[in-house]
Amino acid sequence: MNIHEYQAAELMEKFGVATPRGRVANTPEEAEAAARSFGTNNLVVKAQIHAGGRGKGTFTNGYKGGVQLCKTSSQVRDVAASMLGQTLVTKQTGAAGRVVRKVMVAESKEIERELYFAILIDRATSAPVIVASTKGGMNIEEVAETDPDAIVREPIHPTLGLQAYQTRKLAKLLGLSSNLMRPAGKLFHSLYNLFIKCDCSMVEINPLVVTKGGEVMALDAKFNFDDNALGRHPEIVAYRDLEEEDPREVQASKFNLNYIGLDGNIACLVNGAGLAMATMDIIQHFGGKPANFLDVGGGASEQQVTEAFKILMADKNVQAILVNIFGGIMKCDVIAQGVINALRQREAREERMVPLVVRLEGTNVDAGKKLLKESNLPLIAADNLEDAAQKAVAAAKNGKH
Repeated sequence: MNIHEYQAAELMEKFGVATPRGRVANTPEEAEAAARSFGTNNLVVKAQIHAGGRGKGTFTNGYKGGVQLCKTSSQVRDVAASMLGQTLVTKQTGAAGRVVRKVMVAESKEIERELYFAILIDRATSAPVIVASTKGGMNIEEVAETDPDAIVREPIHPTLGLQAYQTRKLAKLLGLSSNLMRPAGKLFHSLYNLFIKCDCSMVEINPLVVTKGGEVMALDAKFNFDDNALGRHPEIVAYRDLEEEDPREVQASKFNLNYIGLDGNIACLVNGAGLAMATMDIIQHFGGKPANFLDVGGGASEQQVTEAFKILMADKNVQAILVNIFGGIMKCDVIAQGVINALRQREAREERMVPLVVRLEGTNVDAGKKLLKESNLPLIAADNLEDAAQKAVAAAKNGKH
């Protein structure tokens, strides 16, 4: 789950992380009022969307830049009016862009240095690790590629947590002067406390800045949270902005389905993440393009399978569907009945149908195949994964059974 920058600022303020004052605004008038409340002529207006590269983005109305410096509250109002309700296109949004429904008005700071600081989970050790760099304000992937020595990694012991000597070490490696060691250490500890207490999977501060006034501050932040831990954090779940998410993924989440939309034309319904990825790979191998990742899990119900099919069928780009089930805990007959229910509902409503390739193996496979055969529905049976992928790719190309 992702959150907006203004929500990240609220969280950081709650945990004592130094960050510029800021307020969210839904209208130009609210933006102007926020600017007046700060009592300064150093202001910035930031479009709030779940994507990076906003400063270099372009609005479809021709307005350039989703991050704008301002000197007066009236200028803030005019900038907000140019952003709100408009579509912002950045490198991360793709050509479709994202509609800006909120802006953040904040104090702008005179920056002396820009640094990079992040806390994330190291998959190799299953423990937190701090990644930092003197090259803030840049894409960290580009820094890693062009100047890997500029990146510092500091592993954190999962029981002991972030130690004081580590914050001093990090501050020194980042080139911070002795008088900045204490505020930097406080900020690092506060961020780590936030990371642990909120069950984050990533906290990225880019840039972490040293101002000309001698402050160490988190200027911009990106947070990711462990979805499996959100049950412990209703206050964070309340931050969820469904309008920023793929509607298909929102619908899937209502039924606890693991779904990620892609840009291909062959939909996949699979049980197990590994098998789902293998299915996507073999579709690609035979010249097709997967339209999604969909793992119904090991114990999906008949209703979940039916709802999964509704999501797949609703995707206008889908020209064929491949069902690939290896039954263990998940029973093949449950999958088969869910498929049948979904297809019959669509037939009854005379909705669009696409070729459907089914490969079943494992628990209750004979019962599942029997249900599909006796349904008299237009299905394409497959003997193995290779056969299923080839038939799905051919069906998508032909656009018919």
